[in-house]
Amino acid sequence: MKKKLILESGEVFYGTGFGAEQDTAGEVVFNTGMTGYQELISDPSYCGQIVCMTYPLIGNYGINRDDYESIEPAIKGLIVKELCDLPSNFRTQITLDELFQKKNLSGISGIDTRRLTRILRNKGVEKGKIVNADADEKAVIEELKATQFPTNQVEQVSTKTSYASPGRGFKVVLVDFGSKLGIIRELSQRNCDIIVVSHDTTAEEILLMNPDGIMLSNGPGDPEDNAEALVMIQKLLGKVPIFGICLGHQLIGLACGAKTYKLKFGHRGGNHPVLDLEKNKVAITSQNHGYAIDQESLKNTDLVETHIALNDRTNEGVKHKIHPCFSVQYHPEASPGPEDANYLFDNFITLMEDFKK
Repeated sequence: MKKKLILESGEVFYGTGFGAEQDTAGEVVFNTGMTGYQELISDPSYCGQIVCMTYPLIGNYGINRDDYESIEPAIKGLIVKELCDLPSNFRTQITLDELFQKKNLSGISGIDTRRLTRILRNKGVEKGKIVNADADEKAVIEELKATQFPTNQVEQVSTKTSYASPGRGFKVVLVDFGSKLGIIRELSQRNCDIIVVSHDTTAEEILLMNPDGIMLSNGPGDPEDNAEALVMIQKLLGKVPIFGICLGHQLIGLACGAKTYKLKFGHRGGNHPVLDLEKNKVAITSQNHGYAIDQESLKNTDLVETHIALNDRTNEGVKHKIHPCFSVQYHPEASPGPEDANYLFDNFITLMEDFKK
């Protein structure tokens, strides 16, 4: 079936649809990863977004349930140069097209993804819609200009009920703002006794669980839309060690008095270099965020900048001057990788050990 992608700015791309036949609208972003499309599709941080893959061949190793990062995908759509219909991998269960049909998701293939990526780099991310080839382009553009996407993405993807992933080590409360299963996997490998709670759980409720540490997960959307979480973090500071990732990192910044802002086109992919300012060491990282902490605003807080992105010098990590609390913007739990930074989970274990002493 012939489809086209229409951007709010008026750009139109013609291609072939896959997955569900329905139209789909969302914020169009790009991801530079060469692998990891399974994890991307099931990453709650992509809630409400249509993702353009810069790597030209997608779907070549099929879909395997074991590689999901959440139970249900939150992505709105996928844009690829070439869709592989015959995956070559012994773990393949279904094809990418079959997954999109099963989950009622729409995608488009056969378009010039390099041209689209250049547009998003130059103009910034923008609203877009995948529609049938005969759709009225002017009407769709006007519709996109008038559309206001929901701002409750965290509420959409966070767990509704608490659940446990038992272990014999430190008790960690994982606050789910859209958590990837990779975080639970890394904590479990270190024998942590994990309780996953909803994004709106209060500090008082968390403290009643008597945790050794608090994990603030990744998640979608504007960090400033999570006022309740900021109050929760402020009340927990100094009472229990805290480790934040991605959205959790931004929320720690806001809770401590820093500011955040929206990046022009964000950081999304598995190949981003980050400099550890304390060790003077570079790690290649996996990233997926559209917002960042304003570095200038950190000067008025009790936070110290610990990491920066080498591509654009934006903030990638902070730690608290007084309390046992640190966070990073990138993903140390990255799957399929890189795994340069998963030692940060070991640092979290050490922080809990020191705090207990």
